[in-house]
Amino acid sequence: GALDRLRATFRWKADGLGVAGLQTRIGVSELTLGGLLKHLAAAEDYIFTTKLRGEPVGAPWDLTEWDGSNDWEFTSAAEDSPEELYALWDGAVERSRARLGAALADGGLDQLVHASDSDGQHASLRRLVFDLIEEYGRHTGHADLLREAVDGRVGEDPPAGWHVTPYRA
Repeated sequence: GALDRLRATFRWKADGLGVAGLQTRIGVSELTLGGLLKHLAAAEDYIFTTKLRGEPVGAPWDLTEWDGSNDWEFTSAAEDSPEELYALWDGAVERSRARLGAALADGGLDQLVHASDSDGQHASLRRLVFDLIEEYGRHTGHADLLREAVDGRVGEDPPAGWHVTPYRA
């Protein structure tokens, strides 16, 4: 529930913007809502593919310069259209929900996953979910500031009845 609430809040903060809104920056920071959309999409796929099952992250990331350790997803977002960025995030979340649902059905939150530390101790699925909650918590805070700078949108949760706005140029 906490993860889905943060996902919804983040998506609402990033929702319905064009190129200018997705590329807005604050001060000297290079963070943008577009970069955050792409980064969180990569995090969703990486956590629930590579860390969960030890599989290559796959499409669409296997055709990019992203290797999980650089900031490529943040900087390259400026080259992507709003449609591409929203579809990338929406698709990653859909895949993650399916993978997490299957993993939960297969053994619950306390099952061990592929990811391990330097001593070979494997993390639990619960740890992966907490890690993603932490990632969303941090970046939803960034999105609060960025969205307020774009058009003044503020708030902790999407309003009742909110639905994703299809992008229109």
